[in-house]
Amino acid sequence: MSDRSTEATVAVNFGEKFAESELFQKVFAEGMTLVEETASYLDGEGREQSRNLGRPTALSYATESMRLTTRLMQLASWLLLQRAVAQGELNPVEARENSNKIPLKPPSGLPDRPNYDDLPEKLRNLIERGDTIYSRVYRIDMMMGHDKLIPAEGSNPVSEQMSRLQAAFSSDKS
Repeated sequence: MSDRSTEATVAVNFGEKFAESELFQKVFAEGMTLVEETASYLDGEGREQSRNLGRPTALSYATESMRLTTRLMQLASWLLLQRAVAQGELNPVEARENSNKIPLKPPSGLPDRPNYDDLPEKLRNLIERGDTIYSRVYRIDMMMGHDKLIPAEGSNPVSEQMSRLQAAFSSDKS
């Protein structure tokens, strides 16, 4: 019989495993498809639709399209970074260093969006889909705990993971 107290324990790195998973492939495909779809819309149909909007709604259109584009670029950067880890182009330490340059911020819910209901339906759909996937990626990023991947000696990795999960899903995000 082996003595379990002397066995080496190795924590599974969620980030490394997630980047190699089928779920990541689905999130990656969904995110990159949304980036392409949004770019196509804003350069084509959206540009035409924005010309027909009244002044206050046109200002809201510009604000929302800029907000959406910024979030999607952050999303694409994060997804490409994770894919680079999965494909062995970056090691986890390099990925952690680079992930600090991608400013994922806690989702703020629906901000005050003047004239939102007057925006073209296609833009509203893209915004809602963007908000949904951004929130999902933010939670995944929090679960990955980039700043806490290497537990301190004598620490309890399960307890630390539970704390990260609680922080990621708590409704009080200051």
